[in-house]
Amino acid sequence: MKLVPATDDPTTTRIHRQGCLRAVGVTALVLLAATDVVIAVANGKTLWPVLLLLSLGLAAVLWPCAHRPAWLTTYLRTAVPAGASLALTAVAATTEPLRMFGPGEVTVLLCLLMIAVRTCPPRRAALCAVLTGGAVIATPLRFYATGTQDDVLILGLALTAALLVGVTAGVAGYLRSLDHRRGVAVAETRRSERLAMAADLHDFVAHHVTGILVHTQMARMMAATEPDRLDPVLAGIEQAATQALDSMRVTVGILRVGGPQETAGLEPGENRPAGDLTTLAELVDGFGGPTSPKAELHRDASVPRNLPHEVQAAAYRVVQEALTNVRRHAADATEVTVTLAHADDTLRVTVRDNGRGGAPMPYAARGGGFGIVGLTERVTALGGELRTGPRKDHGWEVMAFLPAMRQGS
Repeated sequence: MKLVPATDDPTTTRIHRQGCLRAVGVTALVLLAATDVVIAVANGKTLWPVLLLLSLGLAAVLWPCAHRPAWLTTYLRTAVPAGASLALTAVAATTEPLRMFGPGEVTVLLCLLMIAVRTCPPRRAALCAVLTGGAVIATPLRFYATGTQDDVLILGLALTAALLVGVTAGVAGYLRSLDHRRGVAVAETRRSERLAMAADLHDFVAHHVTGILVHTQMARMMAATEPDRLDPVLAGIEQAATQALDSMRVTVGILRVGGPQETAGLEPGENRPAGDLTTLAELVDGFGGPTSPKAELHRDASVPRNLPHEVQAAAYRVVQEALTNVRRHAADATEVTVTLAHADDTLRVTVRDNGRGGAPMPYAARGGGFGIVGLTERVTALGGELRTGPRKDHGWEVMAFLPAMRQGS
């Protein structure tokens, strides 16, 4: 999570660059496909096989993910155009009007090779790579049996195509490894957040169980001497037990998402973002320094003091992560505000800054970019919502909406 304004936010800039590169790539691919059509028309070749092959290939590459039917899997998108290209190669060896190939067909097949190696399951990725790579290498061989072209030139083109196939597959394999590493890092971040929540649960339940024990001892003493004053003590025992059980139910439900193996090896105090709304004031007061502004905490009177412990811990983590990222990515901010409000049984936590993206810290010190993953895991597990984005003028805003039913009510 990078808390910088939209004009200088690295994430926003990266998305903008990716969009520009995608537009350039699509334009180049369409122009290369049009080149194949021009070559076919100029040489008097049969046009419909070229149009059919290019249509299949462009649809497979450019079909938006959001509108792609479930049956149109990656290996099907790859196999159909590659199979059509191999079929055209086989027929072109004996049919003069079909003997042609162009940069559009080769580029489309290389794009499909990239997609298959990067996204298909391992076995199907290998099959699709062989099929698509073979189709690319075979395209120049459509002229090899005619006797009218230089055989050395045709073989040279085939070797060049083989080199392009090897480079494309290598790049796709490298990107696949990066995707895998990121997936592992995201899973580890979520696991760490669940372990931290389990540690929070341990502390909270231990606190209330201790209270139950003390109240029980008092009740036993009062049963003989002051039986008329037992009711408030028993009510305190009931409330503490209810809170402990409710927190156990919520947190265990969250941990079940990751399976029982996620809690193995948990050590007391390990990866524990201890904190609640009481210590939040200390966190905000301690923010700031030579390169960071002081932060202000605005707590609305509507915020209850007996919110569930897991909600308070989540609110604390949101503010902690947001302030950390203000220091990392918006050190030029002159105003940082933390606001707590409560309405409709929902706690709203807001952190705003007015920075313009000054980040004097070295790149290596700016974090791994997985803070948003951990926060989203914690907030959504409680049934809440996390929003981040630029403010209307300049600066950044983080908002968390946490269901906060008052316990004991």
